[in-house]
Amino acid sequence: MNNNSQQSETLGLWLGLLGVVIFALTLPMTRLATGTADAPQLSPWFVTWGRAALAGVLSAIYLLAVRAPWPSAEQRGPLYLSLAGNVIGYPLLLGWALRHVTASHAAVITALLPLATAAAAAWLMHQRARLGFWVFAALGSSLVAVYSVLRAMQMGHGFGLTWADSLLLGAVLAASLGYVAGAKVTASLGAEKVISWVCVMALPITLPGTWLTWPTQPITTTAWLALLYVGVFSMWAGFFAWFRGLSLGGPLRVSQLQLLQPFISILAAIPLLGESLDAMTLGFALLVVLTVFMGRRMANAPNTQ
Repeated sequence: MNNNSQQSETLGLWLGLLGVVIFALTLPMTRLATGTADAPQLSPWFVTWGRAALAGVLSAIYLLAVRAPWPSAEQRGPLYLSLAGNVIGYPLLLGWALRHVTASHAAVITALLPLATAAAAAWLMHQRARLGFWVFAALGSSLVAVYSVLRAMQMGHGFGLTWADSLLLGAVLAASLGYVAGAKVTASLGAEKVISWVCVMALPITLPGTWLTWPTQPITTTAWLALLYVGVFSMWAGFFAWFRGLSLGGPLRVSQLQLLQPFISILAAIPLLGESLDAMTLGFALLVVLTVFMGRRMANAPNTQ
């Protein structure tokens, strides 16, 4: 490998790590923006519309600057599905859930996202995977269910999934479907343009939604800054770093950095939200990440026997 290739791969890894850190901070920042059930701040509806509207305006400027052509009719269908999953479904369900659970708790549940995305790709894009992948996917889901039940029992909610955990699982499903839909047109549009077009196409919904749900009660500066973060970075700039990192460093190597995301979320919640480092949460996060690691290794390895 020549020196230029090594430098590109190194830069790709750093950009990929930057993207992972940006996405990992989404959980504590969203909780800062929405507040808790006892001390609410911005409505999850407003956070959903507002963050997408911010990203949409930035995306429009970017697309005009690069003179990007309009997506074709064939490309618009997957883009609208990505819009439904990534612009509306994921942030809205996440926002409501984070009013009732900690960011560390949410990090364990959403750690399933890479496996859910691989499963959605196998289903929607007719990609075959080894039986081992489905075994690890089931194991990861079971670990999340056990964690949720144990947490619910600790909090006196009885034996079963809490409503917040159901919202988090819905958020994972929405995001995974949105990612797969976006992946369908990434080769023809380019990764950065996919997220930008998705945000721009959402503006007829997100701009009126932002205006209609604008808060009428006093909101802390911290909540507004958190909204600015999830709009500019989580919804937009993070994808630029992530996709460019994948391109320069190679998808196989850089994508493994996603395994760090739940741990970064848990650690970031300590200074940002004052959450404690809980041994059970950390342990389940490690177990789920291990199943994700093993499952992803088999996701695109068809059994030809």
